[in-house]
Parts: sequence; structure tokens; C-alpha cells
Amino acid sequence: MGRDALQGTLDLLILKTLARGPEHGYGITCRILLASQNQLRVEEGSLYPALRRMEADGLIQAEWKASENNRRARYYRLTRTGEKRLADVLKRWRQHTDAVSTFLDFA
Repeated sequence: MGRDALQGTLDLLILKTLARGPEHGYGITCRILLASQNQLRVEEGSLYPALRRMEADGLIQAEWKASENNRRARYYRLTRTGEKRLADVLKRWRQHTDAVSTFLDFA
């Protein structure tokens, strides 16, 4: 899978996770791992650059807050632009997977 496809997949995972509500970076990785039944592991080296890029693109906003264990953590949340991007990406993702499934059933 190419770099753009992997980046797009990571963005989708992050946006979908944040659609549930604000979360800090470690919480995002944990939710993705839990929701994927331990199949999708996002490493810090991929997550934090993606979060910075998505924040610069206006898809998410961040603020410092106290975490569950009373440590200072940066919490991320979706912006309206991020919500619109998520809807668009989900639509395209489903169209793509439907097309691949149709091909695999036919071939």
C-alpha cells in the first residue's frame, strides 16, 4: 500500500476516533487498538506528525488539559471542517471497498 493510502487510512482512523469526542494522543491509539480488536496499532512516530498536520489543516483543534491520571495532556477534537472531511472520506472509503469487494466476487 502506498504512502498516500496509508496516510489517508491513518487520517480516517483519527477522525473517526475523535468523532466520539475529544481525546489525547495515547487515548487515540488505545481506542483504535480496542475498536480494531488489536489489529491496528498506531505508533507514536506516525500519530503525532499526523495530528500536527491535521491541526495545521484545520481538521482538528488541540488544547492542554489534565488527563484521567491528572497529568497534563494535549486533547484533540474535531472541527466542523474535520467533521465534513470525515463524512467525505467515509463515503469514498465505502465506495472503494465496495468496488474492491465487487471485483473480488466477480474475478
